[in-house]
Amino acid sequence: MGRISEVVDTKPGAELPPSRDASTIYRARRVLAIRPFRRLWGVTYLCSVADWLTILGVTSMATKLTQNYTAQNFAFTGVLLSALLPGLLFAPAGGLLADRFDRRKIMFVADLLRCGFIVSIAFVGTVWWLYAANFLASASAMMWIPSKEAAVPNLLRRPDQVETANQLGMVMTYGMAVVSAGGIYAVVTGIGPTLHLPAAVFGQLGFAKVIVVLIGLLYLTSAVIILTRLPELSLRNVHAPKVAAPKADPEKAPGIGTLVRDAGKFIRSTPLVRGLLIGAAGAFAAGGAVIGSAQPYAASLLAGDSAWGLLLVAVFLGLATGMGGAPKLARRLPHDRLFGISIVLAGLALILVALSPHLAVALIAVAIVGACAGAAFLTGVTIIGSQVDDSIRGRINAIYQSMMKIIVFGSTAAVPLLIGLTKPRTITVWGSPIIIDGTRPVMLGGGILAALVGVVAYRQMDSRRTETIMADLRNAIRRRPHRVNGLLVALEGTTAADTASQAAKLATWLRSAGPRPVVLAADPALDDKRLAKLISGASLSGARAQALAAAAVRADIVERDVQPALDAGAIVVMERFVDSPLAHLSAVAGLDAKELEGLADWATGRLRPDVTVLLDADPGSSSGPISVEDQWRVQNLLTEMAAADPDHYVVVDADGTEDEVGERVQTAVKAVLVGRRSGISPIVMT
Repeated sequence: MGRISEVVDTKPGAELPPSRDASTIYRARRVLAIRPFRRLWGVTYLCSVADWLTILGVTSMATKLTQNYTAQNFAFTGVLLSALLPGLLFAPAGGLLADRFDRRKIMFVADLLRCGFIVSIAFVGTVWWLYAANFLASASAMMWIPSKEAAVPNLLRRPDQVETANQLGMVMTYGMAVVSAGGIYAVVTGIGPTLHLPAAVFGQLGFAKVIVVLIGLLYLTSAVIILTRLPELSLRNVHAPKVAAPKADPEKAPGIGTLVRDAGKFIRSTPLVRGLLIGAAGAFAAGGAVIGSAQPYAASLLAGDSAWGLLLVAVFLGLATGMGGAPKLARRLPHDRLFGISIVLAGLALILVALSPHLAVALIAVAIVGACAGAAFLTGVTIIGSQVDDSIRGRINAIYQSMMKIIVFGSTAAVPLLIGLTKPRTITVWGSPIIIDGTRPVMLGGGILAALVGVVAYRQMDSRRTETIMADLRNAIRRRPHRVNGLLVALEGTTAADTASQAAKLATWLRSAGPRPVVLAADPALDDKRLAKLISGASLSGARAQALAAAAVRADIVERDVQPALDAGAIVVMERFVDSPLAHLSAVAGLDAKELEGLADWATGRLRPDVTVLLDADPGSSSGPISVEDQWRVQNLLTEMAAADPDHYVVVDADGTEDEVGERVQTAVKAVLVGRRSGISPIVMT
């Protein structure tokens, strides 16, 4: 393709990635078009509805099986504890199973066990077995969840679809399934009163038994679908990971002890995963502090009984916003930076919650905490799904999930004790009385902890040491796409011959200057064969039509070669990237410069060079297809562009021999790239 060398390999016929600005609905439709994932999404719906119905139905049955008023009041807590304890005890074991055995078989067996345990509650009909069966069913779920989470990336066409898949899973689990479970429970329990059926129709347990049996049928249906319609769950290592797992002996199946040791070694030796778990621990502890102190905090605001409900609405709206907006931010910020930043911002917002004197301020701050927490949780799951080796993904997922349960449960239980150590006091702030009790120091401590841990996680995970965080944030605000470690250097000038020779010289020098790969890309409009074929085949003669054709060629080369090379961390040298063609079409063809700039932004996905080298040559000394007068116009426009953005331009005197100009270009690029720690060898700097 023109003068392209050392580009990232692209498989023929491979599906091109969607536009970086594609809408959430578009990306969701692309993922749901994958049949195995769509079927797993349906299975997730069935099991999530069953999980939520279990909380409602088993709690209802527990209250009916007890006659003591106090025991009935503790029924809900007992059901929750019996469901949470397996997560504290058995989640790591589920991860080991997911990495050692066939995940489809594990999920099938787990669903059968859940079905059997839950249905048995209706037939045994005793309180002790109700809690025991609920505990065993939740333990089976700890086998199911890591296998499902680890299998999802293998069902997708590309690793970059993992984030959208996680979004869809959370929408299903915490949105559609909750509404469906509530609706089913309301319909089933409302049949009797509506039809005036006698209480003896379904026995002592009434419609609670019907709900329990229905839960079992949902798990059974899930098991049948997994066994008969989802053989793809058994797939392994479909996508190459960014973080490889320790190599195992292919002739010997690893034992449980080996799997545990490998997981520990992997976490210790992998900064990305280590930072992820450290950040998650702090975030979950802060979350537990919020949950444990939320109700007394609402009372301290003296805003009435509605304050508690409004705070809950605010945090859940924030969670939904964070989970919905994280993928858009991830197109402009790397996941490792987004995760750490989200936790830091959540901690700072929680500090604001602790210091808030009024309900209105508290609602805004709580919504920000929820948004940052939602973004962090989704980003963490996405990092595990897209960047961790398939052979160890189940264990990391299990550790992540079990940490969430252990830390949230522990901090939630400890917070009431801490709150009780502080005696409440009433003070007046801006004429409004507020109660200062133990909730405020607890939230303040949780916010400080989350912010500090977020900084530690950020420093552990950050892979973009060559680019400052402020540059990333500016790109996010300006809605520009992010690059992982790559650098784009563009050479602009009045004639193609000058830029082509100097781009080749610069690329050769950069290859000798450091270990980073270097990609040389030509002006797409100079790919004469493709462009001429496109123009002649479509009988394009007008300047606008030819500008559109050139933009199409430019979009193709950026999407196929330049952007993948940048994402892989290469230094890309490209001649006449955007500015020279814009100046040429504006000065020679008389087209509107703003319209052309909009067209270029659309074609390149708003990609802009990190450094633009402008070859400032005397137009009269260069030969080219355009007149000297037009060359002067082009040069003047390029000079104006450089003057308008001095931070990204270096102007080089291009009068002289080719070697002399080449040395000037190298000297100019040295100063810029060394300042950015771009991997240029110090030896070459002498």
